[in-house]
Amino acid sequence: MVGLSAGEKHFIQGGIAQDLRTDGRKRLTYRPLHVETGVIPQANGSARVRLGGTDVIASVKAELGKPSSSQLDKGRVNIYVDCSPTAAPMFEGRGGEELSTELSGALQHCLLGGKSGAGAGINLSSLVVVEGKVCWDLYIDCLVVSSDGNLLDALGAAIKAALTNTGIPKVQVVDGAAGDEQPEVDISDEEYLQFDTSGVPVIVTLTKVGRHYIVDATLQEESQMSSAVSVSVSGQGRICGLIKRGGAGLDPSVILDMISVAKHVSEQLMNKLDSEISAAEACEEQS
Repeated sequence: MVGLSAGEKHFIQGGIAQDLRTDGRKRLTYRPLHVETGVIPQANGSARVRLGGTDVIASVKAELGKPSSSQLDKGRVNIYVDCSPTAAPMFEGRGGEELSTELSGALQHCLLGGKSGAGAGINLSSLVVVEGKVCWDLYIDCLVVSSDGNLLDALGAAIKAALTNTGIPKVQVVDGAAGDEQPEVDISDEEYLQFDTSGVPVIVTLTKVGRHYIVDATLQEESQMSSAVSVSVSGQGRICGLIKRGGAGLDPSVILDMISVAKHVSEQLMNKLDSEISAAEACEEQS
């Protein structure tokens, strides 16, 4: 937890009420966003995202597997988050484990929709090689290097950047198989297919402090929140997921307004993120 004096709390809350936060930003302004891609050579794709003082890394590993019996026409994506104990004092011991579990679940919900796959921002059908028999399983591992608030948005941006950086080996079915037998496949070492991230959303978290809500809250600002709503929005403006945290209840009309604001803010975030990813990939190709 962030220890603040009564004066510091009043200063933070008063600044937000006047639309002038302690770092000079307005309520709906993000901190500077920086992206690096290809930071883990052994992975199929990877990216590092810095959002102010928050620093996270995401890597993608692709492995061939078998579709689940309930979703024969879809591949699988598993997301894991590890909070480094050096990132923040609250990550030491059980605190880090609990937050890792909470963030992993939130990312699964925001990016992959419900258990049925409805609302998924990641196209799981594109991961199928042979329906019902062979598919790609994507393992997305995230590491929180440094935390100064708004981890979910930063992790969502890092996952989108890492997926954009991901190349999946081309697979050719050498010998089909009848019945329950697995077909024989040949995995290329040279040809890779770029993963389609056109539908992958960004996550916008609106944090309520007093009577107002802000985006990209710092740790100090998060310590003053009554509740927060995270909305994942695709580039087409489609809502892929929504989660709420914090004990204070929110009127349905307030939530609808927050969704509307999140959709508007997501356009700016998506444009900035896409621009940063393009610049990072161009830089990676030159090096």
